[in-house]
Amino acid sequence: METANFFRQIAQMDINSKLMLTIAKATESTIIVSILIENENCSDKAKNIIPPFNLTGTPEELDNEFIQCIKKPLQTADGLLSNMESFMLQLEHAKANSAMEKGKNDKHKKEGDSKSRKYTEAMLKADAFEAEGKFKEAWSALPKVSDFPEHAEKIRNKQEIYERQFAPSLFNNSKDTEEQEIQE
Repeated sequence: METANFFRQIAQMDINSKLMLTIAKATESTIIVSILIENENCSDKAKNIIPPFNLTGTPEELDNEFIQCIKKPLQTADGLLSNMESFMLQLEHAKANSAMEKGKNDKHKKEGDSKSRKYTEAMLKADAFEAEGKFKEAWSALPKVSDFPEHAEKIRNKQEIYERQFAPSLFNNSKDTEEQEIQE
């Protein structure tokens, strides 16, 4: 067998995995060839338990029959590694599309929608009280910053606006106090 013929025959096997050959002399007249097949794209850890394919023979035997001996086992191992990777990808796809996963995603989405709806309702209620001039009620109707940290700045701004409307003023308060005393 010529070296150029050897590599052509390897290429014709159409193996997508990496072949690692180790050649060692066993005795004066025999050689051991060990072929390990690896596929880095396969994420399944079971690929690590595939043993190397070992051949022992004289140089003449290996020259004449090496390709025929390795072709079927290497193609089988390569197919197994490719199927493992395909299986792992399909498993991930199935998991992502499973009813349970979709249920989790729908639950998170519903929780987010519900939370958003509660925030919007509270802000509308506060705006309605503000329009009526009921600033203390508007302030109380505002959502809590701790419940909606993503809207903290907007809530605090509204709180400050409402507080300015119902905070006691030294100048306005004395007049109101006199009116209250007269009515009593």
